[in-house]
Amino acid sequence: MIFKRRQKAVQADTLQQIDDLVATGKPVLIDFFQFGCAPCKVMDGIVDEIADEFGSSAHVVKANVAKVPAAAQRFKVRATPTFVLVSTTSRQKKQNRPNSNKAVPTQRWRASGLVKKDQLRRVLEREGAQPVES
Repeated sequence: MIFKRRQKAVQADTLQQIDDLVATGKPVLIDFFQFGCAPCKVMDGIVDEIADEFGSSAHVVKANVAKVPAAAQRFKVRATPTFVLVSTTSRQKKQNRPNSNKAVPTQRWRASGLVKKDQLRRVLEREGAQPVES
């Protein structure tokens, strides 16, 4: 095969989808966007490139604020594009409760507007995601 099919960011339709991805323990980079937003269009290709570069070591998600308003409310999105990196921490470590081992999603990084691809890469690598070898 001459051409390799590129991996794209996951389109989130519900807040539950995002929660399920966070529960896997991998870092989740969420791109909150809306149609008709010029900066969102610029970032669209970059977000897909990041999804392809990191493959299965991280989840890269696109969430339309009009279709997933619950996610936009939870992460307090006021402008688009907004990028949020979420990972899990152990509630036991966080609250020092020995009988609770449920993972708690934690916002680890946030940026709005145009973001350089290198910055998105560094944020994911800092959270343990590894670029796949091509």
